[in-house]
Amino acid sequence: MPIQVLTKPLARAALLALPLLLGACSSTPTKDEGNYSTISSNQFIDANYKAADSLMHQLSGKLMADKPLIMATIVNIDALEQTTTLGRLVSEQLSTRLAQGGLSMLEMKLRNSVYLKRNQGELMLTREIGEVATAHNAQAIVVGSYAETSDMVFINIKVIQPNTNFVLAGQDYVLAKEAIVRSMLQRN
Repeated sequence: MPIQVLTKPLARAALLALPLLLGACSSTPTKDEGNYSTISSNQFIDANYKAADSLMHQLSGKLMADKPLIMATIVNIDALEQTTTLGRLVSEQLSTRLAQGGLSMLEMKLRNSVYLKRNQGELMLTREIGEVATAHNAQAIVVGSYAETSDMVFINIKVIQPNTNFVLAGQDYVLAKEAIVRSMLQRN
């Protein structure tokens, strides 16, 4: 009889614990499945935000509060008239972070006077910088390029004063060419 008394509480505890155990198993993501913590810790956003933070630190005291900056599309260093999803997204994230830091960023996609090349973005070549900056009263333009190797992407970002072509700030960084970055480098 004492064995049955001990068994009933154990059986009851096991039955109560079963849903908790099954729930824990079903909510644990598989190794290949993305979840918030793995996606939010992706190197891509963090690297771009750190680069923008470095630019803001370097620009401290060099810019006027009432004049905007323009973000150019980050281009392929081997073909300055070409970019990829990676170049466009780096540009978007840098511009976002600079705006979060209090800089006035002019959104060029909403401007009719800038020609947007299909699937490229707001490409800026040196000869165009002065004209675009003057037309939009911009004090500086953020430009950049990227270069690919078999396992890395090297990115160079500069903030240029358009009327003098002086570099006000610059930052280099590297991204591992993991699956997400590799997919954004495919030409589209």
